[in-house]
Amino acid sequence: MAIATDIGGSAGPAGRAEPVILLVEATSEVERNLIAEWAERSDLAAARVLPLDGPALDQPLAGADGAAVVAAARVVWLPRERNGVRRVRWADVVAGRNPRRPSPRDQARIVRREPDRAAVVAAQPATVAELRERHGGGEALGPFVARQALLALERAERALVGDRYKVPTQIVEMIQGEPAFRQDVAALAARLELPEAEVTERVTADLHGLVAAMSPLAVDLLAGVLRPLHARAWDVQVDSAGLERLRELGRSHPLVFLPSHRSYADPLLLADVLAEHDFPRNHVLGGENLRFWPVGPVAKRAGVVFIRRSFGDDEIYKFAVREYFGFLLSKRFNLEWYMEGGRSRTGKLRPPRYGLLANVAEAIERGRTADVLLVPVSITYDQLREVAAMAAEQAGAVKKGEGLAWLARYAKAQLSQIGTAQVRFAEPISLRAALESGPDRRLALQKAAFEVAVGINRVTPVMATALVTLALLGVRDRALTLGQVRRVLEPVRDYVLDRDLPHSGDSLDTDGGVRGVLAALAASDVVTIYSGGEEPVYAIERGQHLVAAFYRNSAIHHVLDRALAEVVLLSPPQRRMDEAMELRDLLKFEFFFPDRDTYRERLCTELERLDPGWETADGPEVLDRAPFLVAHRVLRSFVDAQLVVAERLAARSPRTPVVEKEFLDECAGVGQQMLLQGRLHGPESLSRELFAGALRLAAHLDLVDPGREELAQRRSAFAERLRDLVGRVIAIDDIDAASRREVVGVAP
Repeated sequence: MAIATDIGGSAGPAGRAEPVILLVEATSEVERNLIAEWAERSDLAAARVLPLDGPALDQPLAGADGAAVVAAARVVWLPRERNGVRRVRWADVVAGRNPRRPSPRDQARIVRREPDRAAVVAAQPATVAELRERHGGGEALGPFVARQALLALERAERALVGDRYKVPTQIVEMIQGEPAFRQDVAALAARLELPEAEVTERVTADLHGLVAAMSPLAVDLLAGVLRPLHARAWDVQVDSAGLERLRELGRSHPLVFLPSHRSYADPLLLADVLAEHDFPRNHVLGGENLRFWPVGPVAKRAGVVFIRRSFGDDEIYKFAVREYFGFLLSKRFNLEWYMEGGRSRTGKLRPPRYGLLANVAEAIERGRTADVLLVPVSITYDQLREVAAMAAEQAGAVKKGEGLAWLARYAKAQLSQIGTAQVRFAEPISLRAALESGPDRRLALQKAAFEVAVGINRVTPVMATALVTLALLGVRDRALTLGQVRRVLEPVRDYVLDRDLPHSGDSLDTDGGVRGVLAALAASDVVTIYSGGEEPVYAIERGQHLVAAFYRNSAIHHVLDRALAEVVLLSPPQRRMDEAMELRDLLKFEFFFPDRDTYRERLCTELERLDPGWETADGPEVLDRAPFLVAHRVLRSFVDAQLVVAERLAARSPRTPVVEKEFLDECAGVGQQMLLQGRLHGPESLSRELFAGALRLAAHLDLVDPGREELAQRRSAFAERLRDLVGRVIAIDDIDAASRREVVGVAP
């Protein structure tokens, strides 16, 4: 039998001269005997042995000497060790066994045959006087002491089984036991003009709906059933140094993990990464759409908090969320959610939603915790099976609902490997510092969310698939030989290395590496290979441009400044910096730009890379001798989508209201015509997500709501501005095409 005692370095109860009250949590005679044997070996002569039952402790504790020491003990049952890991398997459940809570009969067998699976843990002791001082009134002493003992036993158990099983229990009761909670409920009832009893009942119901358990059994089972959804598909590479920094910070601060969201696998993969590094399991906020049976009930017991997508005007639900967040953060339980509000359909980060940050901010403002650290997390993949479905949704297909059949299809698609997944952590952001940066709380939260997105982008690696699709999409529908692909890639690859940008490795340094990336994309039907000529040639598969753009877009933020610098150089010298700022305003709904001064500084750096005398240099000449050009590869699909939206607004009567769904359908239809006419570069421009972003820009410029003739004029001016911008991007494409004819050996 294993023994775990004296948590936190204390001398423990053994050897004390003071009388000892031993609280025993035991469900069987086997457990009571194990604890008795442990107490005897520990020379623990308990004055009283009591069951760990709150109401039953009232009377004994009321008459106890203040110097008496209260200790607690329980038996922890461990699963059988397999391959160095102790986890419950589904086979155990199917056989009707729970290795973490064996039946009395199984307990006796385990003690005889596998004594290493039974461990007695002891809580950090405290005197009766200390407990009375901590109690502070408000409820009976017995239940309070029992709850404190259970929490201390859980800490002792974690020292044995690992932090990944950090288990909060009796949360609703603990929240309701706080005096401030009852005062706030009374104030809320008065504000809503409802009976206090009714508000209490509704808050309690909402809390029970929100609160996630953290059952070790459920954690093991959920991991067991969901691990195949990612374990076979990707070789996961982790920023271990970043995790070690977080481990140290997590000793004194609650952490809120805010990852990028490109796949359903994101939370599963991150949970495994944290578990392997013995981090406490995060409380993961999930949408109600994933609450389907049987995953939902198990997930709720494994730390998944199912939360409404919209709270509306339900003040009671908002109050319950606030209290739950405050409790978790005050106890340093870590949170995790996905600020984009859904998976990225385009491959780049979506605009963050910062509503939930307000609840975290309240925990700081109300003194529940000194600070909270926001952790930007980048999860990036070589390839994703689900991209084809997301591309279809961008083209107008209806999203299929999640359910058991969906899960089975998804699991089947994940059975073969499709590359690597990279998990990287940016520097954490102090939410307290963000809140103290200015008087406008709403603006402070927006800036904090923005900084999270910037942090994610900063550590997102340039994947090999991103560079290959960047190269192939840039030549439209032409096919390239392997050598030609490499010659297009090399200067971009050099740029990545020269700037010391994060990247996924050296797979593009050799013919074999590039051929392997192309073959992997071909296996997923993203790239087509024609081998009937002198040598194989590669191109984007027909109908797969949106999928290819997804991979490309995961990295384009790293070359965005370079793309904008190229466009700026085609402006008159005296207007170049004004043009740079106008481009920032046009694209701010698609990309995350720094403040204006930092943006100007970064853009000037890129312009100097192109030509130290950029302020007066001849723009076309500078671009003509540049080793590579990217503006048409990076910007064209976005400005093409903006052009479609601008022209449809200009063609519309200013008095006709814009209904978003109908308008986006119109943009899709007319955009297809413009593509067939050669006015758009490629099918990756025909994205509802890009059209929606362009419509948000137009609304920001006050070009959407109905108006008079002056509105029609402004809409026409907006369309003309986009035509000019698209024209300059086309000019860069032409310059690059002329240069590329020399690089890839194609006759003019």
